[in-house]
Amino acid sequence: MIGILYVFIAMCGLLIGSFLNAWMWRLKVGKSVMCGRSMCPHCGTTIQWRDLIPIISFVLLRGQCRHCHKRIDWQYPLVEAWVMFACIGLFAVHGEQITTLFIRDIAVISLLTSVFVYDLRYGEIEDWMTVVPGLIYIPIALVLGVQSWLSIALGVGVGTGFFLLQYAVSKGKWIGGGDIRLGFFMGAVLGWPGILVGLLTAYILGAVVSLILIGAKKATGKSTTPFGTYLSVGTAVALLAGDYIIEWYLGFL
Repeated sequence: MIGILYVFIAMCGLLIGSFLNAWMWRLKVGKSVMCGRSMCPHCGTTIQWRDLIPIISFVLLRGQCRHCHKRIDWQYPLVEAWVMFACIGLFAVHGEQITTLFIRDIAVISLLTSVFVYDLRYGEIEDWMTVVPGLIYIPIALVLGVQSWLSIALGVGVGTGFFLLQYAVSKGKWIGGGDIRLGFFMGAVLGWPGILVGLLTAYILGAVVSLILIGAKKATGKSTTPFGTYLSVGTAVALLAGDYIIEWYLGFL
């Protein structure tokens, strides 16, 4: 029975990853994800069901569109595979049970994945990935008792205010408006003091990666960076391990 559940979870992860790919592309080109069938981004030809099987179709087509033979971006199978393994891992972490928190974590990780990829590729963060989900999440979290009003209020205040202050001081030179809205989502999901873990993790990761890129002469001290990628990773770390990190830190005090 457990084996069947793992297969089911894996298939759900592949489908979610496939949906995220389609959603990100449609957001970028201004198309609704609810209208029309999937199409090749190069030639616009409608894609048949046999070419929409996550990962498998990519392999069978050798990474090319069946019609125009242009390359299919590696983003598609990578996102599908990542979400599949993330869902399997979360299922194991949650005691191999489909619980409310398990579903919450899958939804949040999926949204963070879209933020990571979208900001990395396009240097933007869409409101549909942050503000709207955050507004939907808050009442659900309160009804389910996942977080308290005070925790959410403090998390949102710190997450939003931290980036809003930077934006105001730098007049938009240090960060963009998308980071402010992502800060709102982080605060809503992580609450207090989880938001501190998410921010600290993101800035440490950003500093390490930047130093590596500068050392490899792939960037300079003046290079811009899609900071939403680091914030999405920081949020995921705080969501899944924030309590352990806080407990570990307090053990030193």
